[in-house]
Amino acid sequence: MDPYTALRRYFGYTSFREGQKELIDAILTGKDAMGVMPTGGGKSLCYQIPVLTLGGMTVVISPLISLMKDQVMALKEANVPAAFLNSSLSFEQTLKVYDYLRQGRYRILYVAPERLDSEEFLSLCRSLPITLLAVDEAHCISEWGNDFRPSYLKIADFVASLPKRPRVAAFTATATERVRGDIITKLSLHDPYCVVTGFDRPNLYFDVRYRRSRQNELLSLIRERKKESGIVYCMTRANVEKITDFLCENGINATRYHAGLSDEERRRNQEDFVYDRKTVMVSTNAFGMGIDKSNVSFVIHYNMPLSLEAYYQEAGRAGRDGAPADCILLYGEADIHMAKLLIDRKGDEEEGDPEELEKQRRFDYARLDKMISYAKTTKCLRGVILDYFGQSHADTCGNCSCCKTTFFEKDITVEAQKILSCVKRIRDRLGYSLGLSMTAQVLAGGEGQRLLSLGLHEIKTYGAMKELSQREIMRLITYLCDRGYLEKNESFQNFSLLPAAEGVLFGGEKVIMLYRKEREKTQKEKKSKNALSLSEFHEAKTENPSLDEKERSLYQKLVSLRTEIASTEHVPAYIVFSNATLIDMAKKRPTDSEAFLEISGVGRIKAMRYGEQFLSLIRKELTDGSH
Repeated sequence: MDPYTALRRYFGYTSFREGQKELIDAILTGKDAMGVMPTGGGKSLCYQIPVLTLGGMTVVISPLISLMKDQVMALKEANVPAAFLNSSLSFEQTLKVYDYLRQGRYRILYVAPERLDSEEFLSLCRSLPITLLAVDEAHCISEWGNDFRPSYLKIADFVASLPKRPRVAAFTATATERVRGDIITKLSLHDPYCVVTGFDRPNLYFDVRYRRSRQNELLSLIRERKKESGIVYCMTRANVEKITDFLCENGINATRYHAGLSDEERRRNQEDFVYDRKTVMVSTNAFGMGIDKSNVSFVIHYNMPLSLEAYYQEAGRAGRDGAPADCILLYGEADIHMAKLLIDRKGDEEEGDPEELEKQRRFDYARLDKMISYAKTTKCLRGVILDYFGQSHADTCGNCSCCKTTFFEKDITVEAQKILSCVKRIRDRLGYSLGLSMTAQVLAGGEGQRLLSLGLHEIKTYGAMKELSQREIMRLITYLCDRGYLEKNESFQNFSLLPAAEGVLFGGEKVIMLYRKEREKTQKEKKSKNALSLSEFHEAKTENPSLDEKERSLYQKLVSLRTEIASTEHVPAYIVFSNATLIDMAKKRPTDSEAFLEISGVGRIKAMRYGEQFLSLIRKELTDGSH
């Protein structure tokens, strides 16, 4: 069977996405391969299709139980014999999988890297016709990448222990050039055929919001998306608990996930989310990698992650089916302090060579600085992300909050002079500088006990900016740090003047700051958002063609039918058909089997299993609509 036939018969697609065919061809000709493809870019097909053409068996090293279960379920739906081995199986179930492996009944086997510790498993693998070893989430092998997992370092030894070396293919969604080199070296890939298709996800809308009350902003965002499925990421377990309780108290169908819960509760909560019994998952970064749920239409970060790799990896769990989706970061200055505490704590808790630990800490701080720059930028947000991964792009994308927001320039030279002068006068009086909050208090004319005891109410710049709030003054100080007029001492959290400050204080140099001008809401956005449908939300957020009124009505009925089938078969709704497939049905409205097979995502197996139910609904809708 050739790759195109396998693609059409088992997966319902008529053409490959960018990079897929090249990687598959390389594997089929016996080469090792590495694919860096965005989430939703079709990495799994690159290692699933070759086994249908090559024969033998593929072993997939995968990091999370959830990914294995989802992908095996989807493969079985497509009539591809597949299984997984992980801790969720009972002893009897594990023995059954081992027995079926010996009988040659599986084409694809998913295992966690920790399974490579089992001598019984290693012994069995030496007797199996393994033609391909695929490593998913391959960035986990690199200490310079997000989600480093030491267990991945065993993979190269496992490959070397097999009687005949299989082809080895590595796949990941996010990897800088440094991480890509690490993957090739540590997996001992032999002259791999490498494809980097790009990191852009055009269907994702990126947004950064600064709000004093993040809880209220979060609640508003989720209420606007009450019919949609989404993830809310928090930095700490305590925040997960607090936010889950807050959302539930306000009528949101939410659940939680973090490492402090029991295995049973994590499993139950994850299944509630995957099966759409709960619409919102509130989680630490412990949740999501490998989650194959395609209908996640928003990811909101309640706290800023520690790096752009982590942010893009987590935000990328939205819109896997190609439908429009939102990636929103709720940012506050307190996130920076929390992030630095976590980086320092990590360094204190780890053992190893002090110089290496310090090197890692500096690397983590450098990544955090890139994340902070993203949160504060007035440039195209998608462009900042693509710059980080070394991909060229247009100056604007038209699908992020910065590109859709008007900015106006404001001359803040006078304010800058007051701030810089204040920093200098505080140092002259005390012999040292103060931190952000205390400096802002002096400028605002605060009357705190420490401020008065230090005699700072006597310096010339005391109260020089009392017309502004302390919060606004802090924002201006931070801006001067970002623009190289002030240097912040990370150890003592205080400020000192940089040479560029001289030009502002004494050289007549102007300081210009960009401010956001909130755009006027459209008439559609002014409607009661709770009444808007999923398609209407997406229409307001994207330039893509939307469904018309009749198509939208049919789409909602197709969704309801899919829900009924999924409930009867006890599988997640997206396993039946993705949202993108239902949208294609609503647009094309097939009425016979041949036309049904032309729908993107409908293969022969699913057409035989579900075709008549969906065709009957479409035919009925067309008949009713003609009267």
